[in-house]
Amino acid sequence: MTQIIVLPHEELCPKGALFEEQPGKSICDALLDHGIEIEHACEKSCACTTCHVIVREGFDSLAEASELEEDMLDKAWGLEANSRLSCQAIVGKQDMVIEIPKYSINMAKEGHSK
Repeated sequence: MTQIIVLPHEELCPKGALFEEQPGKSICDALLDHGIEIEHACEKSCACTTCHVIVREGFDSLAEASELEEDMLDKAWGLEANSRLSCQAIVGKQDMVIEIPKYSINMAKEGHSK
């Protein structure tokens, strides 16, 4: 099991969180499964940046971001070198410290059919 520490976020996780998760699940799903309601406006399809997180520790244990994810991250608020879209980053075997940025940019139109 991988230990995940979530730093405090004013709205989503005011006291922070600590939990264990099986490797192989997306960071987004792990957060949601543990009651941290991170936004995911595009339904986890790598089409927005609402699930952007900063991996403060354990970043090197993640697989490289795809070109599509990198392109989306370029549009994220507060982008840092260790930023990832939590819907695309898969929990590995190394413990992680995750920060959810204070703001997000919603580029997906929720409830809008194509």
